[in-house]
Amino acid sequence: MKILKSKKALSPVVASIILIAVTVAVSIAVAAWMGALSFSFMGYERLDITKIEWTPNTSFKITVNNTGTKDLTIDRIEVNYAKVTNVNPATPNVLKTGTAVTYMVTQAYTNGTSYDISVVSSSGYKFTDNFVGGQNEG
Repeated sequence: MKILKSKKALSPVVASIILIAVTVAVSIAVAAWMGALSFSFMGYERLDITKIEWTPNTSFKITVNNTGTKDLTIDRIEVNYAKVTNVNPATPNVLKTGTAVTYMVTQAYTNGTSYDISVVSSSGYKFTDNFVGGQNEG
């Protein structure tokens, strides 16, 4: 039986260079993949209450604008940190970046009384501002 020998073996230097090149290529690919993943998580939520209109003693309209970098879902509206149930359009409601929506909130209020009005996203962020009943702001 005859044993076949390779005519020429790869030198250890060439093998090391190939191994290093493969390692660098894989690490670049993984870094690019991880970077692409992180961009989808880097957006932030921000809502601005841009206008409020009070209807005498019975309701108010609240206009909110999504000024964040990602779309968000408005989960609920609160007055003095208590959830309001009579809201039109109904929540939850998806709000695209750069768009605004106006909600009609049917709830009695008193002129001259201070109210903390909050818009809460489905992520749990609460955007709160203080308003005085009967004073239209915008």
